[in-house]
Amino acid sequence: MDIARLRSELADVDRQILQLVAHRQKLAQDVGRAKDRDDHALRDFAQEKDVLERARSVAEELGISARVTEALMQTLIAYSLTLQERQRVVARGGGGGRRALVIGGSGRMGWWFSRFLMSQGFAVEVADPLPPPAELPHIADWHASPLDHDLIVVATELRTTEGILRDLARRKPHGVVFDIGSLKSPLKHALHDLAAAGVDVASIHPMFGPDTELLSGRHVILIDLGHSRATKEVRALFGSTMAEVVTMDLEDHDRVVAYVLGLSHALSIAFFTALLESGKTAGQLARLSSTTFDRQLAVAHGVAQENPHLYYEIQHLNDYGPEPLAALEHAVQQLRTAVQDGDEAGFVAMMERGKAYLVTRSSSAAPGEV
Repeated sequence: MDIARLRSELADVDRQILQLVAHRQKLAQDVGRAKDRDDHALRDFAQEKDVLERARSVAEELGISARVTEALMQTLIAYSLTLQERQRVVARGGGGGRRALVIGGSGRMGWWFSRFLMSQGFAVEVADPLPPPAELPHIADWHASPLDHDLIVVATELRTTEGILRDLARRKPHGVVFDIGSLKSPLKHALHDLAAAGVDVASIHPMFGPDTELLSGRHVILIDLGHSRATKEVRALFGSTMAEVVTMDLEDHDRVVAYVLGLSHALSIAFFTALLESGKTAGQLARLSSTTFDRQLAVAHGVAQENPHLYYEIQHLNDYGPEPLAALEHAVQQLRTAVQDGDEAGFVAMMERGKAYLVTRSSSAAPGEV
């Protein structure tokens, strides 16, 4: 058979595969509706294990790579869960026609929240100098709004958010207000002003990006500012998802985030800066790469694509930001000294301590800790 005929048969097979995927997703949606009807959890890890083991057994019979099979099935499982989660959010959404204003709703995270709230039945209005990606009620300046909404989400850049929160404290809207800032240090005084003004306010930090579809395994940090109505309503927004809502103190948040975000970002920035100064291109190094290098390069590449101004804010505006940077500098100096001095025992001790720390981290974490 010539290559054109073989490629034509491959195209037919690809179509059949996609038709089966579509059929599988329809069945997954039916399963999701049954879960919702019977009030079952969306995610069933035992069932996922059975699906993967069954697939591995079939793959072995057919001579298909176990790695390829597992990657394919994990993708299908994730897609099924995404569909089921969306169904449940819509079915159990508490919007009920209530009105929501998303200030900064044309930005990437603002648009994520606009769509999220719409899926729950909220009538969403976007306040942003730029129009939203899809047709929605829109005003360029939120100050022109009467603020008669049931829910107000502030999804703007950190430096802008502080001023908006202070203005909201002066206007005292009757609805629940929350911000989605990744730091709270620059916002804490404005948040306290809102709370003191009697506004039902909470604060959250979604620990995921705007491209996230499935919230399973994701965390939403909720800052309780003493207004039970706001805390309850904001928590309820994620009640039909698989996200874990973790309550934290306002001060503790930035101390933890300094390491979870600040340190991890700094490592990637230092990594690609060191590569840049090596005189070798990323392509030249990638041709000789190892598994570890490839993984680190992938993470660093992702960080390099992010908004550098936002990442600067995460480092600079965090009251606890210098602490992990100093720890990183100290760790690099320890490593450099051990290598330069031929201190094999010291080098090994660093790795052994790290191994013990990383092995025990899961068992030592309290439930609900990030």
